[in-house]
Amino acid sequence: MDTVFEEHRRLLLGLGYRLLGSMWDAEDVVQEAFLRWMNTDRSRIREPRSFLVTVVTRLALDQLRSARVTRQAYTGPWLPEPVDEQEFGPLETVELRDTLSYATLHLMERLSPPERAVFVLREAFELPYHEIAEILDHPVATCRQWYRRAAKYVERDAKPFVPHPSDHAELLTRFLAAARGGDMTALTDMLAEDVVAYNDGGGRVRAALRPIVGRDHVLAFVAGLMSRYPLQEAHLTWANGEPAVWTVIGRQRQLVTFDVREGRIHAIYGVLNPDKLTRIRTDEYAGGAPGRGCHAPMP
Repeated sequence: MDTVFEEHRRLLLGLGYRLLGSMWDAEDVVQEAFLRWMNTDRSRIREPRSFLVTVVTRLALDQLRSARVTRQAYTGPWLPEPVDEQEFGPLETVELRDTLSYATLHLMERLSPPERAVFVLREAFELPYHEIAEILDHPVATCRQWYRRAAKYVERDAKPFVPHPSDHAELLTRFLAAARGGDMTALTDMLAEDVVAYNDGGGRVRAALRPIVGRDHVLAFVAGLMSRYPLQEAHLTWANGEPAVWTVIGRQRQLVTFDVREGRIHAIYGVLNPDKLTRIRTDEYAGGAPGRGCHAPMP
């Protein structure tokens, strides 16, 4: 085991995941970076962290460019792989948490690879522009322009008010109770008029093949789902640093995350593809942080 590389492994995994939206791909990139690290003359490396961040970023960009083609041919909407954020170490800043949130990762899918790289390196890891320019091998002015474009796009739909985890959990608890009880009035009050629901089955399981757009259509989808299939399990859990919902409906396992802004749900992300459900917690949510605090009330 190389102690220097292991010291940075979790940081590199977090970087790779934010760039790729997939832990499988992030682990591949980090493993390739490890091989390059082991085959490099370390006496010529003054800053191991900078060297490793550069290698992982460049490898991830290469992979992201090819992955975008594959994802365009994906069966139904492609959603990021949800994760247990503890794999990346403590989320010590607001920026680290925000760039890991599921809604932000989904938005970043629409950025170009270099825009996404600049945004992640600047927002999550607070690198100065001259270091980002060296990593991407582009002028500082170009990197600044990429960042402005990326930040403008992400912030266009960003949360104007980020809910406290307990408030987020309380809203999701009410959502579960209303869905389970068929309370359409309560559900209507919780959903934004332009809410969108995405379902990622990846062709592995049955799922909606197109986003469901608008409150009326989402309400009809939820009502139809609850009337046709038995709800065998449903509780709050934790994914990507935020409360989420774990369900088993008609024997189909699913993790559901939500974009919550100012007390309303603006997007619902349902991950049903079993390949993407291997890195998450399925135990009940504990308020404040995974594994700590008191349990939120279940409906």
